[in-house]
Amino acid sequence: MEQIKAYFESNFQMSEADWTIFSSKLNRCNCSKKEILLEVGKTEKYLSFIENGIVRLYVPKEDGELTFAFVFQGGFVSAYDSFLTQSPSTYVVETVTDTVLWRLTYQDLQTVYKETDIGNFIGRKASEELFLKKSQRELSLLQDSAEERYLKLFTERPEIIQQIPLKYVASYIGITPQALSRIRSRIS
Repeated sequence: MEQIKAYFESNFQMSEADWTIFSSKLNRCNCSKKEILLEVGKTEKYLSFIENGIVRLYVPKEDGELTFAFVFQGGFVSAYDSFLTQSPSTYVVETVTDTVLWRLTYQDLQTVYKETDIGNFIGRKASEELFLKKSQRELSLLQDSAEERYLKLFTERPEIIQQIPLKYVASYIGITPQALSRIRSRIS
């Protein structure tokens, strides 16, 4: 819990009183590699902070999976649209590695909003972070070639190239593993 406290103190200047309320709502969850955290059709109950590990979000298809996000240590993860609306998710949330999460339920987040001075600010910052990542990815898929998207990962998200299996990287940039292999051989 010290990692999440340090994160909040450095990013939000959280008072000890606010931290006491917030931390009392957090539950630690130790997850195994490839553990499904949320299935299609289930409603997201948690906003989670990743203490350690990697989580991916994907849409299952008959001919494979379409990965659209990776979240690493120090980031928030959730099927956030499902969480906000409390409606069923249209995608899967799964761990890539063994992962440690600190989870906050929807109801407990509402309590944090009401009972702390910093709660609404934290919610806004988490929403802004998720929105910016989503917007950047959407624009890249619309504007960049597959090779450009792959090359951008080296500068903008090197942790993906370094820590994620290539089949997931290919799905994330919208190509087949074979096409990724050709791109990798051209640029090496």
